[in-house]
Amino acid sequence: AKNIDPDLPLKPPIGRSGRAETSRQIYSIDAVNEFDPLFEDIYDYCELMELDVDTLIHEFGAGQMGIDFLHGEPLSTADNVFLFKRTVREAALKHGMYATFMAKPMGREPGSAMHLHQGVRDSASGNNLFSLPDGKPSPAFFHYIGGLQRYIPAAMALVAPYVNSYRRLVPNTAAPVNVRWGGDNRTLGFRVPKSGAQGRCIENRLVGADANPYLAFAVTLACGYLGMTERLAPGEGTSGSARVRDEVLPQGLPEALRLLRAEGKLREVLGERFVDVYAAIKDQEHLEFMTVISPWEREHLLLHV
Repeated sequence: AKNIDPDLPLKPPIGRSGRAETSRQIYSIDAVNEFDPLFEDIYDYCELMELDVDTLIHEFGAGQMGIDFLHGEPLSTADNVFLFKRTVREAALKHGMYATFMAKPMGREPGSAMHLHQGVRDSASGNNLFSLPDGKPSPAFFHYIGGLQRYIPAAMALVAPYVNSYRRLVPNTAAPVNVRWGGDNRTLGFRVPKSGAQGRCIENRLVGADANPYLAFAVTLACGYLGMTERLAPGEGTSGSARVRDEVLPQGLPEALRLLRAEGKLREVLGERFVDVYAAIKDQEHLEFMTVISPWEREHLLLHV
């Protein structure tokens, strides 16, 4: 619902029934139908704009929806994501609601992510470089994962670009807090979905919904590229739950910026000047954030310290 006062917590929207959502309704068709007029407009607008939207589902959180895009080239897919965000926000305003892509808009609800499925194809044959002719995973597949594990910690300032981003990345929530990889396991930072040989891909689940799609796509591909060129071996695959935090991941924006500045090879691929300018802007943004005193601080510290 609309919340014009930024000092007040957000509340779930009210659907056609006149009642706000209060419970987990993942994959619920009835929960989606509560907002049919909004979603009909979104689909109509996406069709007019030729955006490759595949499916819409209800996610874990109250009023939280998931959208899948069809696979495509990185640049055109990033264009689609960028335009889709604007489209959804405008459609929601038309229906008296706010649509947000904050990573953690409500404190007691799951955060929102932008899960990136990546594959690499041979430009001549079109074959998936992650698979051998016999259908088994290729060395390039494992090197790509090794690159993600090695370099993503230094890339977090680009895939989790705001102070709010790190409120999503906490243990024992729906978000991963590690750089582990494995099969169809949603507790891992890097998941390998079930597929055939030509569809083999790697899902980066660390990226927040608040990330710039162009930067998130570019830096994820850069990490994989470095892994393949350096022939990095990944760690052992994980089959069980991995809700614990890996110490290699930064826990806030200042730490993420320090890691980004210090990673020479990633800086070289992304561009030295780009990294310097981006980090300087984010430094100023964090300084501005530090001038704001939160309700938590007033509640717990005002009369107790």
